[in-house]
Amino acid sequence: MQDFEKLGVFYLGKKYDIENRKLKEDYVLLKSKDLTTHAVIIGMTGSGKTGLGIGIIEEAMMDNIPVIAIDPKGDLTNLALTFPMLRGEDFRPWINLQEASNKGMSPDQYAQAQADLWRKGLSEWGQDGLRIQSLQNESNLKIYTPGGSSGIGVSVLKSFNAPTKEVLTDKDTYRDRISATTTGLLSLLGINADSFTSREFILISKILDNSWSNGQSITLQKLITEIQNPPFEKIGVMDINSIYPSKERFTLAMLLNNLIAHPGFEAWLEGEPLNIDKFFYTDSGRPKVSVFSVSHLSDSERMFFVTMLLNEVLSWARSQPGTGSLRAMIYMDELFGYLPPIANPPSKAPFLTLLKQARAYGLGLVLSTQNPVDLDYKALSNAGTWFIGRLQTERDKQRVIEGLEGAAAGGSFDKNRTEQILAGIGQRVFYMHSVHENEPVIFNTRWAMSYLAGPLTKDQIARLPAKNITSEMSVINKPDEQQVPHAYQSEKVAAFAPILPSTIKQVYLPEKTRARGQLVYKPAVIGIADVMYNSEKHMITTKKSYTLLTQFNDGPVILDWNQAQVVDIEINDIENTPVSDALFSDPPSAASNIKNYDTWKKLLSQYIRTNLTLKLYSSPKLKMVSEYGEEERDFAIRVQHAAHEKRDFEIDEMKKKYNSKIQTMENALIRARQAVEKQNAMASQKKMDAMVSAGSAILGALFGRKAISSSSVSKIGTAVSRTSKAMKSGQSIDQAEERLNTLETQLEGLQLELEQQLKNMSYEYDSVKDNIVTIDIRATSTNITVHLLGLAWVPYEKGEIKDTILI
Repeated sequence: MQDFEKLGVFYLGKKYDIENRKLKEDYVLLKSKDLTTHAVIIGMTGSGKTGLGIGIIEEAMMDNIPVIAIDPKGDLTNLALTFPMLRGEDFRPWINLQEASNKGMSPDQYAQAQADLWRKGLSEWGQDGLRIQSLQNESNLKIYTPGGSSGIGVSVLKSFNAPTKEVLTDKDTYRDRISATTTGLLSLLGINADSFTSREFILISKILDNSWSNGQSITLQKLITEIQNPPFEKIGVMDINSIYPSKERFTLAMLLNNLIAHPGFEAWLEGEPLNIDKFFYTDSGRPKVSVFSVSHLSDSERMFFVTMLLNEVLSWARSQPGTGSLRAMIYMDELFGYLPPIANPPSKAPFLTLLKQARAYGLGLVLSTQNPVDLDYKALSNAGTWFIGRLQTERDKQRVIEGLEGAAAGGSFDKNRTEQILAGIGQRVFYMHSVHENEPVIFNTRWAMSYLAGPLTKDQIARLPAKNITSEMSVINKPDEQQVPHAYQSEKVAAFAPILPSTIKQVYLPEKTRARGQLVYKPAVIGIADVMYNSEKHMITTKKSYTLLTQFNDGPVILDWNQAQVVDIEINDIENTPVSDALFSDPPSAASNIKNYDTWKKLLSQYIRTNLTLKLYSSPKLKMVSEYGEEERDFAIRVQHAAHEKRDFEIDEMKKKYNSKIQTMENALIRARQAVEKQNAMASQKKMDAMVSAGSAILGALFGRKAISSSSVSKIGTAVSRTSKAMKSGQSIDQAEERLNTLETQLEGLQLELEQQLKNMSYEYDSVKDNIVTIDIRATSTNITVHLLGLAWVPYEKGEIKDTILI
């Protein structure tokens, strides 16, 4: 395991000696949980800012941290370009053909040169194709293009969803949500609205509040209708027609209607809904990276989408339990225009709220920009980590210095020294200031695993590997439990229902869809039951209702509940009379025998007891059990984050434990030196430093400090060796060697013990998400109540080729 492959840390690069312009061999690692206090990346074009940002996202992917990345320029689509084999043919579709021509190379030659460059660059930073393969194994990357068709679409304007309960009960957040949504929508119409004086703003915000406060979402079509005919008569104390006459409201409605009628509007209605949970996690609960490429949008469209997205992120965050570990990350590749110091664009309010509150929920923001002047540094003072790269002008440097001073309020900050450092920073070199560390670090960013091809075009995004652009929700099939089996087939069809014994309960299933064809009822057997599940061990007592439908068979077993399907029909939905003018298919003779229904009822209870178990999910390692109704996906997400929390806690506890051991050992070394001095050897302060350096080398190597040596293991041995040589000088050799041999053995044993514990911990928490087991809770026969067992008439529509079921 490389020294940078540690639990809960991001490999950013190596320390850089800015005075001598020289790269050091000390890795720079960032604890993932430090990002809960947010981070800012500032650097001019060509500073390496994008490479650092992509590197942070790659490390999040490796650590199973979900990410939503907002990409105004198109650079982050490069995250999809990962090639473990590092072959020229892999790079070929993504190279810059103009650059190849400028270098006098054919496309194939240039592609191979890029592959060789990437292999060499990765190797210099301790990486290779295997690490890229690990990245691919851990990642689930999707490229979204809202308002476009090259990637996965996002359905933004289909409905303005009502905020969550948490947002509704927080008056300030709720007010900000209404304001941002209204301003964003009006910006799409080219209206720069003031919240106090704009009639358009006041009306639309009032309509949104009227729906949302009642827990109702509102579509754009309904919004247009309510602008013309508001569901209220007054705004404040004044009549609405006095404030905003009907004729002028009609003009606003027309603007919105024109938006709907615009040829490009359909793109805003297609694709996946704006569901943050689905953007952070796959359907199986695996962490996901969702890149929202918005470079193709106009400024107003971009502002609208970012605002809507941030509002949904805020609602999602409010629904999460508190945590001190990093649960998820939001990355913004260019902040310019979204968080200015004076103006108040729609995006500013949700950004401010997230910067102040997201930390409590484990949501970290990483915000990047090449325009350091036009930023609200008061808001960014909430960021705990700052990465400062090469800056273009003195004005830029002074603004950044002011921002750093604000971020360091109450802590140490050497302004003069920082100015000197920023003046000498070159490409891919960054100054990192963190509230989590005692002093700043200057480092050179590592080589990105993704191929940095630059912004991808629409055509290139469309050509990305299918796994990156295929929506998991693009094809929605009804689940198996909704698919009703074909009813018993009979050639005989009559205009009236067959006459059956009155003791046989006959019901008619509701017709949910129908075109213009002839309706035909076909026979099946229906069972409706309530089932009580009880488990004292798991403290679960709950009731579920099932409606099962099964077909008749032609063979010796006329009816088999193992062929039944659970259907979404409640007992109150069932009808007692048929639709007029319907035809009836002839049932089998067994359907006329009342005794058969008694038998089928008993078999139904047996089937429910055996097959319809209540499923819970358990993580034995973490001693967690899912809640009733919690899907396996949601439980897997909860388990993954709980593992992160427990891992972070145990690492902190281990550090405390071994800090104490190291301190004890250092004290023993000091006492040994004092004892030797009494025997006629005066050691210099330099010799004493050599002895105690061994302890700090172990901590640096195994706990992932901000800067650790890539050869820390050998340094431990070197430190001990230096100590040995220093103490041998001028003292009793036999006594010194005996004591130092003991200390050396203790140091080596401590190192091996730490390494083994960290390896064990890594395996335990990496495998936790894959060790979820299913618990089946079965109902007893006395807890199964069958309310209805009878003959069901299932509606079909007669077709030329086949009949279509209508339920």
